[in-house]
Amino acid sequence: MTAGRKNNSDNKDWGTPPKYVKAIKRVFREKINLDPCSSEYSVVHAETEYQLPEHDGLKESWDYSTIFVNPPYGRDRDRNTGIKDWLKRCAEANRKHGSEVIALVPVATNTSHWKQNVFTKASAICFLYDTRLKFLEKGKPGGKGAPMSCAMIYWGENYDEFFKVFMDFGAVVDIQNLKDEIIGLNRKQTKL
Repeated sequence: MTAGRKNNSDNKDWGTPPKYVKAIKRVFREKINLDPCSSEYSVVHAETEYQLPEHDGLKESWDYSTIFVNPPYGRDRDRNTGIKDWLKRCAEANRKHGSEVIALVPVATNTSHWKQNVFTKASAICFLYDTRLKFLEKGKPGGKGAPMSCAMIYWGENYDEFFKVFMDFGAVVDIQNLKDEIIGLNRKQTKL
């Protein structure tokens, strides 16, 4: 939730636009159990919300059925964490607890954190049509657009519902079969 995009604003609270919160709730059958990246201005209204500095969402439990993550996009120098740590927790929550997880993140398909935690572990990606997605600033619309393309990533078993809901917001790609293909490709590259 606190993207910290210094190039656009000194404000570090970049909230999820309500149209996406409504869509996420539709996928999750109207209930978001955990928002580990919440803020005082959040419009997500998850049953459980972790807010810095009191509760570091990376250190708290993610044993919840449905989780929405809009992580800090920049590097947190105080905690020495970044988006890769949040994507890793998304994949772990799905694997360890069977959680359904949706994350709103910048498109960075060439990074190791996408290769390790999205392409090899997630079920689907929605590349959002909003090329300059307008986040909420301090809970209000009207902020500048994101300086990068964004995507919703889904870890879970309900691909059909994710597709049905998010096809209105972007190009939805089923990546469930990539898991085996990438593992096979990595094995082939190791042998070369």
